[in-house]
Amino acid sequence: MFADHVRLPYEEKLGFEEKALRAIVVEKAGGPEVLQIKEVQRPKPLPGWVLIKVKAFGLNRSEIFTRQGHSPTVRFPRVLGIECVGTVEEAPGSDLTPGQVVAAVMGGMGRQFDGGYAEYTCVPATQVIPVNSGLEWATFGAIPETFLTAWRILGDGLEATAGQSLLVRGGTSSVGMALITLANDMGLSVAATTRNEAKRDALLENGAHHVIIDAGEIATQVREIFPDGVDRLAELVGTVSLLDSLQAVTPKGILCMAGLLGGEWTFKEFSPMEAIPYSVRLTPISTHVLTRENSTEDLQRIVDGIQSGRYRVNLDRVFRFDEIVEAHQYMEENKARGKLVVTVK
Repeated sequence: MFADHVRLPYEEKLGFEEKALRAIVVEKAGGPEVLQIKEVQRPKPLPGWVLIKVKAFGLNRSEIFTRQGHSPTVRFPRVLGIECVGTVEEAPGSDLTPGQVVAAVMGGMGRQFDGGYAEYTCVPATQVIPVNSGLEWATFGAIPETFLTAWRILGDGLEATAGQSLLVRGGTSSVGMALITLANDMGLSVAATTRNEAKRDALLENGAHHVIIDAGEIATQVREIFPDGVDRLAELVGTVSLLDSLQAVTPKGILCMAGLLGGEWTFKEFSPMEAIPYSVRLTPISTHVLTRENSTEDLQRIVDGIQSGRYRVNLDRVFRFDEIVEAHQYMEENKARGKLVVTVK
């Protein structure tokens, strides 16, 4: 028995085996130091759930918010991680087979139940996406949540088409970098922002046609490049910059609210009739709706595009499993110019 091991709050319908696995456990909210590697019991999947042997997982800023205690529905202890890639270990009642390469994304991972920060994770079959991939695990681990988010921003959120102009506010974030490479391939004229002059070259190398240094207000700079404003704007910084971003969009243009890099969830005051320019559309996008059913074809297209060199993966840094504290510190200090990935041996 594993009397000294932490028993984590998986869904009650899951069983446990008398086997141990290593997981990165958060027992209480706090700084990066609360991420602790512990031995826990390995979950036993019942029909409708899949046990995945995790090979790599991407890091996401939403995991910082959860770790800090800002996700109101999360109970500790918890294993974070809203995504992972790996191979199927067990999949009772499913057409998935042991050894099959898969990605798992969202659907409550790392929040309602334990997520990808572990050697094995057990997730609903609805969130497990089979993929034909010849990519290295670290590269594959940089793709699922980031590129599927960018894919939906461009398609569902912005309804972007070739020949339009696009501004990515928060361009050096992982989603921002994915947006740039996808939009460039689509034939859009892409501008991107960064607060750090030293990151300008990273944006240009990734395919941005224009770089704007963001000191808090960018609408005037945008209109120096696009006098009528941009056709489409992906807002990744959030509420702290949204009102200014709205002023950079052309009439009948679209702004998609898709991130909270600024760290503030809500407005203190918001008057839509005054804040939203005439005929500009403001819409949100969320990855909570990602499932195997609606994402398998898209993710395979993305992976194929990356393997062929059509799209570029901006993998900033790869960390080992036992470097998770350092990885969160690096992410929290905004050092990255793209995606951060942790590999699991």
